Amino acid sequence: MDRMLFYAHSGLRYLVLLAGILALAYFAYGLATRKPFDKLGRILGSAYSGLLQLQVLLGVGVLVTRFYYPALIGHIVMMVLAAGVAQATLSINRRKPQPTFVLPLVGVAVSIVFIIGGIMAIARGVFTTTAM
Repeated sequence: MDRMLFYAHSGLRYLVLLAGILALAYFAYGLATRKPFDKLGRILGSAYSGLLQLQVLLGVGVLVTRFYYPALIGHIVMMVLAAGVAQATLSINRRKPQPTFVLPLVGVAVSIVFIIGGIMAIARGVFTTTAM
C-alpha cells in the first residue's frame, strides 16, 4: 500500500505541473488579449487546484505510511502553501463582481514556484523520479 501511494504521489506531480502550465498559459493569454474571464478559465483553474489538493492528500497518505526525515518539513510547508495560494486566489477571483485574469495568473505562478521549491526541499529534481 505504501509503495502504491508513493508512486501515485510521485506520478501525479507531472499532471499537476502540466495543469499548472496550461492554466498559466491560458491566464497569460487572456490577460494579454484583454478578453473577459470565461468558463474555460474557471475550469482550468479548478482542475489545477483540485489536482494540487489531491496531491497534498496523497502526500499525507505517504507521510502516514512511510518513514519520516527532517527534509519533509520543508516539503510539506511548501506544498500546503502552494495549495493554499492556488485555492485562495482562484476563490477570491470567482467572488469578484468582474473576475479578471490577473489574480489567477499570479496565484498559479506563485503556487508553481512553491511546488518547485517543495520538490527541491527533499533533494530531488523537478523531473527526477526515484525508486523510493
